[in-house]
Amino acid sequence: MGLKVDSIPGNVPEHLIVDFDFFDLAGKADDIQTAWSTLHQGPDIVWTPHNGGHWIATRAEDFDVIQVDHEHFSHQNFNLPRNTVDATALPLGLDPPRHTPYRKLLMPTFMPKALKVLEDIARDTARKLVEDIAPRRKCEFIEDFAKVLPINVFLGMVDLPVEDRSFLLPWAEVAVRSSDIEERMATHMKMHQYLAPYIDERMARPGHDIISVIAQGEIDGRPITREEVFGMSVLLLFGGLDTVASQLGFIAHFLATRPEHLAQLAANPKLNQVACEELIRRFGLPNTARVLTMDYEYKGIEFRKGDMIQLPKCLYGLDDRINDRPFDVDFSRKPSTIRHSAFGSGPHTCPGAVLARREIMVSFDEWLSRIPHFKLQADKPVVMASGPVNGVLELHLEWDA
Repeated sequence: MGLKVDSIPGNVPEHLIVDFDFFDLAGKADDIQTAWSTLHQGPDIVWTPHNGGHWIATRAEDFDVIQVDHEHFSHQNFNLPRNTVDATALPLGLDPPRHTPYRKLLMPTFMPKALKVLEDIARDTARKLVEDIAPRRKCEFIEDFAKVLPINVFLGMVDLPVEDRSFLLPWAEVAVRSSDIEERMATHMKMHQYLAPYIDERMARPGHDIISVIAQGEIDGRPITREEVFGMSVLLLFGGLDTVASQLGFIAHFLATRPEHLAQLAANPKLNQVACEELIRRFGLPNTARVLTMDYEYKGIEFRKGDMIQLPKCLYGLDDRINDRPFDVDFSRKPSTIRHSAFGSGPHTCPGAVLARREIMVSFDEWLSRIPHFKLQADKPVVMASGPVNGVLELHLEWDA
């Protein structure tokens, strides 16, 4: 393996060490999630010296324990390599019960009435994009469609200028993909400078957007602070942009290379909901982490305070202990049997999960109504990236008129 002995902490058994860098996965060009799944061939929990050294949980049963055990596994640090920015991403960087009042401020945005407004924005955006793209007979799906739709929805939520997406999207990509801690922190500073005047305005003269709702909120009986408003606003931006775009990219790539699945979905729109859930399961995205709050023994492993443990969500959905034929995409599965952890579980379950699902379903409703058959452009390689969020960076599609 070529690893220095002195780089391995004393609490790490030799048989649990793997040479695994999640920023540089072997085989990621073909199927990132399958590249991750090679970890299922070994122990349930392993340790890698890459990216500061960290544990990796590989099985659903351990995700189910770790994601709800905030006494031992804290969300105060959830990125690798470890940084100091996570604690400012509210409420994601807090554990219960401290995170609860912040989460409550977000929830009205994701209630049925508010979701209907956002879904309408998503559908209108998708329809206009497809009407523009369809006559071209080809496109770069990520830039032309997948990135545009979620940021239009987000900018509608926060009432920010649509034209600002030209620089907000690159910032979001750095924030969720870069392995350079200084680069990630510099991006957060740019966001701070960008949002500052808007936050000041909404705190003084609130509107009906979500930043205004947050800015007028209370935390445990006191007015929310400016820094807290910033932390929550950044989380909404970075959490909602790249993940939906990446999910759309993986789904479009799959359908472009599986004509039988594409034909099935195009012919029967009623399959949209179960297909969405099945494809989210198959192509998991986030690779977040937890930090140990104390020395703790679990499954015979002596974890130490400060250890990081990663929870790659794709490994949950591809776990053959809970999903039959996990690598097969099957639109005939019963919804109750489709198990994944794409949106987390417990108190930190993603509040935008329902919105994300609707954005995905609306996207393919509108896309398939105008472009029911499409494939990869043969002369254009697909570009994928692994990291804190698995993603498709370039996806060139073509179709007949």
